[in-house]
Amino acid sequence: MITIIDYKAGNLTSVQRALNHLGIENQISKDPDVIRKAEWVIFPGVGAAASAMETLKERNLDSALKESFECGTPILGICLGSQIILSMSEEDGNTPGLGILPGRAAKFKFTDDTLKIPHMGWNAVKVTNPHPVLSHLNPGDEFYFVHSYYPQPEKAENIFATSEYGFEFPVAVGVDNLFAVQFHTEKSGPIGLQLLKNFAEWRL
Repeated sequence: MITIIDYKAGNLTSVQRALNHLGIENQISKDPDVIRKAEWVIFPGVGAAASAMETLKERNLDSALKESFECGTPILGICLGSQIILSMSEEDGNTPGLGILPGRAAKFKFTDDTLKIPHMGWNAVKVTNPHPVLSHLNPGDEFYFVHSYYPQPEKAENIFATSEYGFEFPVAVGVDNLFAVQFHTEKSGPIGLQLLKNFAEWRL
């Protein structure tokens, strides 16, 4: 059973539909006790860092998520979920994050208008550090992105895949039982479904 965290940050039903399509048992919950007892956790999200952190704290989901991590529960962050697992986000005036993974969510900054923000659309992902959740990916495989910020861990060893948009930036990061991706697995067709399947089969 995979538990999807509900903290009013969108794309929950899209993730659930993708899991249902794969025949993977799942539930959506905003109950911190359910999160603490979950076998696998997906931490999705679209939206702004400050409001997301506010809701997590209001529902005591911040502490539940940290406890899940400390207990060794496999956790998958998606999009906003890959940013607020970090120490802070540059969004909304340097918003403190969950601090599970040291680092920050950095904003795309370009000196001209040739590249638009947010970065939106399909982009190739390059695996730089093998990980079970990224198994079966091939060079040139593309995922769907919609974002203005990207995860930047303090240590290079916590980066598992990158993409390019003006420069090479991290799109898959993790530590121990936590893995997180900047792109939307649930909107990335068969290769996105493969990644969700990999996560459901991830054993530590």
